[in-house]
Amino acid sequence: MKPLAASTCLAFGLLVGAGSASAAECGNVSIANMNWQSAEVLANIDKIILTEGYGCNAELVVGDTVPTITSMVEKGEPDIAPEGWVDLLPDVANKGIAEKKIVATGAALSDGGDQGWWIPKYVADAHPDIKTIDDALKHPELFPAPEDPAMGAVYNGPQGWGGTVVTTQLFKAYGAEGKKFTLVDTGSAAGLDGSVAKAYERKQGWMGYYWAPTALLGKYEMVKLGFGADYDAAAWKSCNTVADCPDPKKNAWPKDKVETLVTAKFAERAGPAMDYLKKRNWSNDTVNKLLSYMTDNQATGEDGAKYFLKNNEDVWTKWVSPEVATKVKAAL
Repeated sequence: MKPLAASTCLAFGLLVGAGSASAAECGNVSIANMNWQSAEVLANIDKIILTEGYGCNAELVVGDTVPTITSMVEKGEPDIAPEGWVDLLPDVANKGIAEKKIVATGAALSDGGDQGWWIPKYVADAHPDIKTIDDALKHPELFPAPEDPAMGAVYNGPQGWGGTVVTTQLFKAYGAEGKKFTLVDTGSAAGLDGSVAKAYERKQGWMGYYWAPTALLGKYEMVKLGFGADYDAAAWKSCNTVADCPDPKKNAWPKDKVETLVTAKFAERAGPAMDYLKKRNWSNDTVNKLLSYMTDNQATGEDGAKYFLKNNEDVWTKWVSPEVATKVKAAL
């Protein structure tokens, strides 16, 4: 019995020592908690997995795209930006990567940020000939305007959004007004969401600007229309995104690159935790459904993270080793 007890103690000591070494290696980790749902829940997932699975001392800190990425490059903190929309700050992000101050571990959203013009799936199913914006603009009767059903409608986002400017320019580029369409100002994010919900509940036609991943697209199945044009970066930058450009051309809306960023210092000391961050990404469909659950249940980022980890093992266990997965499951 004594040799067995001694060996058991020795094994336990080795495990404790290994765990302590792992925790010491990973150390304190600050994770930017951005102020929108998908980024918030991803930050909380990272906190749980890094803490419970890798022994890190992870904490969330308040963040947003511009200040977080800028701070990571200039000050070396926070350690991780789980959902970095780098196309919104390309000069700073690219400079930081080139100067080896930050590291992009890979795509956070495997599909990228997806913006464009969408229609309900039931409309697309009933009219399989409608694949592109041009196709949809042939049928104003399918997308009646709220103030004048004789006209078709394209619903736009609120003033101040970049997507609103682009939609206004694309409305011109595709000659929508000459095809009996009007551009509807929804006034706010709530107004835009409300227009989709109202159309869906009544099974009416709707066409307009939206993006993924979002809770709304997790609740209402929508189909993004094709642009019938290749992406022209020069035209996009000089005219499609410029409100007062008088003659925009048809153009494909580029997908936003959404990556996980870490500071170079953290990358050097993260050890196995870096393997997790390199593998950790998810599809817009997965995120849409999770955000829909969170919205319907008024769930916090932490609530959403726990729900995801408990109900989507087929997704997240591919990001980690079996040993780490066992630790996370036990903690839940």
